[in-house]
Amino acid sequence: MQPRYKTLSYFYQVLAILYFISFSQYVVAKSELPPIDAQYINVEIIDPTRDAGYVVGDILKRKVTITIKRPYQLVTESLPIVGYEHRYRGKKSGIELVKIDSSTKQTTKSETYTLGLHYQVFKTDRVAKPGALRTEPLKIRNTENKEVAQYKLPSFAFRISPLSLIGQIKLDQEMYPFTAPLTIDNSKAIFNLKILVGLLALALLGLLYIFGTRAWLPKMGAPFAKAFRDIKKMSDSPEGIKQAVTRVHESLNKTAGASLFSNNLNAFIAQNAAFLPVKKEIEQFFGLSHQVFFEDASQLLVTENPKTWLLNLCRRLRDCERGLTPDKVKGANA
Repeated sequence: MQPRYKTLSYFYQVLAILYFISFSQYVVAKSELPPIDAQYINVEIIDPTRDAGYVVGDILKRKVTITIKRPYQLVTESLPIVGYEHRYRGKKSGIELVKIDSSTKQTTKSETYTLGLHYQVFKTDRVAKPGALRTEPLKIRNTENKEVAQYKLPSFAFRISPLSLIGQIKLDQEMYPFTAPLTIDNSKAIFNLKILVGLLALALLGLLYIFGTRAWLPKMGAPFAKAFRDIKKMSDSPEGIKQAVTRVHESLNKTAGASLFSNNLNAFIAQNAAFLPVKKEIEQFFGLSHQVFFEDASQLLVTENPKTWLLNLCRRLRDCERGLTPDKVKGANA
């Protein structure tokens, strides 16, 4: 009979233990705070961009934006504590919260909390192991009736890789299939390259504007720009020189709005100050014109070919009408 009593005693002890475990779980469940009504809270979470390839020492950044409508308010004391390390089945997870940034923005109807959570990996292994940013419960108080609810930030799962591989590894079996290849960020280099290309384009456009002879840019079809193109096509013969001098006269008259000679040159310069740097050359041109049409053409005003001198003069006049600083004309001996 005694063995039977011992069996019943063991049976009652097991029942008592099971009852105690069930009661404890019930008490824990009853003590857990109720979740906050979804209509009073809005949460936006930005998790790390990848979920694999982390090694010991790496930091995972998580941004959480929580908007809580009144009368509820976040209990700031329930925020995660820096230095706290979660445990899983009694063992440390190896993931520690090392920094938290927080800011608050209040309105008449709600409060917005922005949290920057920085977790650091403090564990490694010989092979890749799973890791996780555990659930973070946040307490939220009703400021009217003092009731407290909670919201649990969801966990984020990732994989922790070893610093080095040991033994023979079959890459086709060990590669994580859901992770894209790691790339080098070249956005800054591309931005700098675009800036340099833009500056080069502006420089080339400026050179084209200064030295170009075409008429498709602003003021490239002005009188002296056209005269420069026309004189380039004329010959070096006495008749060609007369045509070139006549062509420069036409451009001067068109720019002045009247016939321009030595007697009204000062008035022209006063009204068109951009041509002041070439005043002396214009006076020399009038001397050349007088010699070509009324005197002995064998005694030229310039030592170089008259056509070359006229082209240089037109280039300087063209620069003036474009608002540029002209270069000095060469070849004059007046």
